[in-house]
Amino acid sequence: MTDKEEHLRSLREKIDKIDNQFLELLNKRAGYVLEVGKIKKREKGRFHVLEREEAIYKRLAGNNNGPFPSRAIRPIFREIISASLSLEKSLNIACLGPEATFSHIAAIQQFGESVCCLHTSSVPDIFDEVERGRADYGVVPIENSTEGVINLTLDMFVESPLQICAEVMLEVSQCLLSEAEKLEEIKIVYSHPQALAQCYNWLSRNMPHAEIKETFSTAMAAKMAKVEPKSAAIASEFAGKIYSLPVCRLKIEDNAQNFTRFWVIGSKSPGRTGNDKTSLMFSIKDGVGALHAMLEPFGKNKINLTKIESRPFRKKPWEYIFFIDIEGHIEDENVSAAIDGVSTSSQFIKVLGSYPRGNYK
Repeated sequence: MTDKEEHLRSLREKIDKIDNQFLELLNKRAGYVLEVGKIKKREKGRFHVLEREEAIYKRLAGNNNGPFPSRAIRPIFREIISASLSLEKSLNIACLGPEATFSHIAAIQQFGESVCCLHTSSVPDIFDEVERGRADYGVVPIENSTEGVINLTLDMFVESPLQICAEVMLEVSQCLLSEAEKLEEIKIVYSHPQALAQCYNWLSRNMPHAEIKETFSTAMAAKMAKVEPKSAAIASEFAGKIYSLPVCRLKIEDNAQNFTRFWVIGSKSPGRTGNDKTSLMFSIKDGVGALHAMLEPFGKNKINLTKIESRPFRKKPWEYIFFIDIEGHIEDENVSAAIDGVSTSSQFIKVLGSYPRGNYK
């Protein structure tokens, strides 16, 4: 054995030793998690404390001196936390199905792969699963950077008692999945209408000969393309792995910066993390400058509005509900003061939740 080979062998032995230490520490950590779980159960505390997770990610990223990349800390410890919690009880997460939809991917990105996903057929079904206690959380799409806001999700909050607990920023990269060897062989392309819209220019240039058929979800499109000859699906690379469909083309979306924002919904919003957003909705009294008067308390309290959206109020024709996102948490003094100011001049106001800001991956 040469000196170089001997040095390589020695380094690998050191890595193996560290891996064994990691495993020992992971099991030790899991034991402490189980002890905490017993205490919470005895005192009827919250099983899953989202702000505690955020504090762990923030602390570890702040303590990292490299060369290990800080961006890898969250996904690694997300899986450690997810696996540890599952020893006591798996989190039940409601999301749009079937398996491998972008909603499913967003759920995994937020909670890890050790959760139990309840795949539903609609956004209202997700709200229903959480409201009835069959799911701990739900994951619902709220906005796409290309196609805009998902109005159905906003409308659900008018009646629902649920709160926003977190937001997930998911990069949406579309692929063409098919068992066909050449694009010319593909006669039908299946996908969700939004995915088809995101890939409109690519389809026009590369597949003008193919018939386009809409499906309930991108994952459903993958399932159909798997069993139908000379067909293809526009879906995620993850869907290709789940349904054993080869990837013919990667990243076919027209806009390379294509993100979908999801909200995690639950019975109660988390506490402050120091990097939060608050969402609320309100209706205003009709009159000149009414909207300006409603927004004035936010400027007075030096609060940044990151989004404002209006929707018709279904119960009162020609009246509108405004949805806004602001920086800060409801427990922050200036946020609380601003909302009190808005309440005095609104017909109706509802805080939808304060939650940690999502990170672009």
